[in-house]
Amino acid sequence: QVQLVESGGGSVQAGESLRLSCEAPGNGFLIGDWGWYRQAPGKSRELIAVHKVGGTTQYADSVKDRFSISRVKDKDTLYLEMKDLKPEDTGVYYCHAVVGVLELDYWGQGIRVTVSS
Repeated sequence: QVQLVESGGGSVQAGESLRLSCEAPGNGFLIGDWGWYRQAPGKSRELIAVHKVGGTTQYADSVKDRFSISRVKDKDTLYLEMKDLKPEDTGVYYCHAVVGVLELDYWGQGIRVTVSS
């Protein structure tokens, strides 16, 4: 069992920044692809950024050039740096990990980000 612990959400004004963290204490080595999804009010959950197991990163068009995903192996932590936040970035952000040879899906509990105009 891999526990994903998210932190760093909150309420900000448009144009401000936030950093989300997702920790997998002691289990980072089990994780392949590791990423962030967002569920905006009334919408389905969407992938916004992923750090692939080979080291490459991918972003949704809506966040490209504003968000940056990074993985720190010795801290078993995934970060999402979010800059120039917009009201449409509002939602619940979920950390997602693909774990082990069976490629099981694990999710964090979700963390809320609210951006006011």
